[in-house]
Amino acid sequence: MSSHTSDGHGPPGQTTLIGEDEAEDLLRCICFKTGPPRLVGVELEWLLHDRDRPHLPVPHDRLEAAATAVRALPLNAALTFEPGGQLELSSRPAGSLMACVNDMAADLVAVRDALGRLDLAPAGFGVDPWHPPRRLLRRPRYDAMEAAFDRSGPAGRAMMCTTASVQVCLDAGEEEPGPLGYGRRWQLSHLLGAVLVAAFANSPFRLGRPTPWRSARQSLWADLDPLRTLAPAGQMPPREAWAAHVLDTPVLCIRDDEGPWAVPEGLTFRDWIRRGEPRRPVRADLDYHITTLFPPVRPRGHLELRMIDAQPGDDGWLVPLAVTTALFDDPEAAETVYRTVKPLAESAGPLAAPRNPLWTAAARDGLTDPELRAAATTCFDLALEALPRRGATRAVQDAVAGFRDRYVARGRCPADDLGERLTADPHLGPAHPKGALS
Repeated sequence: MSSHTSDGHGPPGQTTLIGEDEAEDLLRCICFKTGPPRLVGVELEWLLHDRDRPHLPVPHDRLEAAATAVRALPLNAALTFEPGGQLELSSRPAGSLMACVNDMAADLVAVRDALGRLDLAPAGFGVDPWHPPRRLLRRPRYDAMEAAFDRSGPAGRAMMCTTASVQVCLDAGEEEPGPLGYGRRWQLSHLLGAVLVAAFANSPFRLGRPTPWRSARQSLWADLDPLRTLAPAGQMPPREAWAAHVLDTPVLCIRDDEGPWAVPEGLTFRDWIRRGEPRRPVRADLDYHITTLFPPVRPRGHLELRMIDAQPGDDGWLVPLAVTTALFDDPEAAETVYRTVKPLAESAGPLAAPRNPLWTAAARDGLTDPELRAAATTCFDLALEALPRRGATRAVQDAVAGFRDRYVARGRCPADDLGERLTADPHLGPAHPKGALS
């Protein structure tokens, strides 16, 4: 889930009404802010587990103590907590890959030290392997979200309370066509995104048992809502496609200064504008509505790539960050990777991600799928060629090369290692190999 400040969870606080034409114009203007790609960011979610007995649930009072300790740290990143107590660090936009890596690495050293003093540790799993959903945060937003998602089944509560990810944030791209153009990057993100799901899948266990998925996290996202987690359907240009998708997706909630927030069923934002009930929407309602949409790639001026499972090890997170940044922002790599993944569109078919055959195969099969394995092999080779051009240190290059050799070259992903270890010992804690920045 995306990072939110507490102020963003309140009622609108504005009185300027918004009409349908104005909403469409705003969405087309604000969702893709174009220019040469130069900024990068990352959002890291972590499950919090007992350091020595991760299969045992952590009592609420210990999680509260952990939150207090981490909030007291002078961090570069923004700190938030998700409904199940997951810790999230959202970096500031950085002017280079290494600036982003170094800032986040320094914050994580401080966070791990503070948690370690409480015998807790941040755990890199896409889905909690052991624990059922347990919502700790009681806010109107999460009350409404739970009520809305419950209409589609149990996946919503599991997503809210037991999942964690690595989200890479990149500039939308240039206005002009070409390898760095925003239209190309939008299309690339939905094809390369499936390769990233497969390569970094890391959630094969749930509720103490193996699942049919290498990324059970991705399967939960695909299941939790009929429209809210889908990419825009059809072949419209990106701006028009996203504007239509936002307006034609049902409103999750209608905020109110008093009492519980309304959770309408089937009321799209376009319908809300036209009907003007239960109250007429304002600009802040549109802004808030966007934060309740969870597609694999969310345009918010920049692109949020939301499909990558949280990774094992202290520094596992930097591999997807480095690979994704290199493939999108290096012009030479971007041109070649686009040609590499473009044939995947045939496997995807007409259905929107993540509910098409390509994304389903990525979540279920990982890199045992021959087509995804071939694409991942080329993508990692291209990333390794591009990383020196992007200023990556030898340590980061070695981390990416090590991941390629351990997983991609062997048609494996982190879920394969984790599944084998947990099958052998269901109570086993996560491995914490020394990372590239140790």
